[in-house]
Amino acid sequence: MVLKDKKTKITFHAGILTIGGTVIEVAYEDSHIFFDFGTEFKPELKLEKETLGVLLENRLVPYLDHMYDPLLEGAPLSDVGNKFKDTAVFLSHCHLDHTRMINWLDPQVDMYALKETKILLESLNAKNDFLLPRAGEHDSFTRDIIGLDNLETVNVGKISVQVMRVDHDAYGACGMIITTPDFKLTYTGDLRLHGFDVEDTLAFCESNKQTDALIIEGVSVSFEDRAPIVDPVLSEQDLLNRIVKVINENPDNQVTFSCYPGNVKRIANIVSQSPRKVVLEASFANVLKQCLDMDCAYYELTPNDYGLDESLKMNIDDLFADSSDYFWQIVQDHNKLKGGGVYIHSDATPLGEFDPAYLPFIQVLEDTGVEFKRIACSGHAFPEDLNKIIDLIQPKLLIPIHTLKPELLENKYGERHLATRNETI
Repeated sequence: MVLKDKKTKITFHAGILTIGGTVIEVAYEDSHIFFDFGTEFKPELKLEKETLGVLLENRLVPYLDHMYDPLLEGAPLSDVGNKFKDTAVFLSHCHLDHTRMINWLDPQVDMYALKETKILLESLNAKNDFLLPRAGEHDSFTRDIIGLDNLETVNVGKISVQVMRVDHDAYGACGMIITTPDFKLTYTGDLRLHGFDVEDTLAFCESNKQTDALIIEGVSVSFEDRAPIVDPVLSEQDLLNRIVKVINENPDNQVTFSCYPGNVKRIANIVSQSPRKVVLEASFANVLKQCLDMDCAYYELTPNDYGLDESLKMNIDDLFADSSDYFWQIVQDHNKLKGGGVYIHSDATPLGEFDPAYLPFIQVLEDTGVEFKRIACSGHAFPEDLNKIIDLIQPKLLIPIHTLKPELLENKYGERHLATRNETI
């Protein structure tokens, strides 16, 4: 095969045989880049503290020579020194399993992402409670990120990286086209074909046709042995239709919701399509304003300096007392909701039964007399769409990651490699 005897090396530091924590390195001579920079999510470990040493010991982050902030206790530094002249890290989107440890990156190393991802990360971490905290004293809770335009290319020594939008449930998600002097590598990030930006994913596939290697996420095939979901939500618009239906079916009942703040397009469509006036928690309203320049009524839990329109601010006590005028987002004090009302859980935290907080959360609503409705839509391509993406790209080499069952994705157009953690090919 034409891929033999290349000087390009790919190292799979993390994100193999698991969902999350993707950290992959591409190197060519004295240049190397990394994507992404997240951590694995294992709440069942119940860690008392989250230092670099503890996360390394529990394999939630990988050993990375000369990549972590030297101020972090136990930051790995080899005796032979750093052999690379040019280094950079690229982020595909804002989800924590791709970004949570970005503050632990050596401040001297450049980090890049689409501008929308930069905005989201800085907004989500405005209170220093989203990302792992920085070492030392700084003016900002979030390390410097260089924001890129769609289709912009960055040269890191002998490696070039182009970022290209894809459809995902995190606004500002991108795939990457990584080119070395002897190799073209395509990384999908997380993507799908059933959101509001399907055309972005299709354009990405077209631009990467017959790439040398395709590193593709495979979240949805991880659960192929589970019983089929009854009446599954098939698209973002399907989800919105179901939410509107619940609101219309409860004209005299309190109806509330919550969702993931990074899913800006969903929030925007809830605001525009809801038959009731939508009221967001202030940090979510700020994300909507920052990303889409869209105003929405909001309430504050604590004073903030987001600079939102004061005329749109509402009193949360009026929302707790309401039964028919508002469709509002609740993020705490669920026990204060009105009995007989409905709460819509739309990919919000806690995410599911794997999170120890999930069942107690539902119990609080049940004890309050509030009906719990989960209306969720996957941010990941359905299994049949993963196969379609592979068919559209036709890679010479397929490398499935970010999945529990990579062997379920096949490549009719060339070879397939099932990577192992810490392996270099």
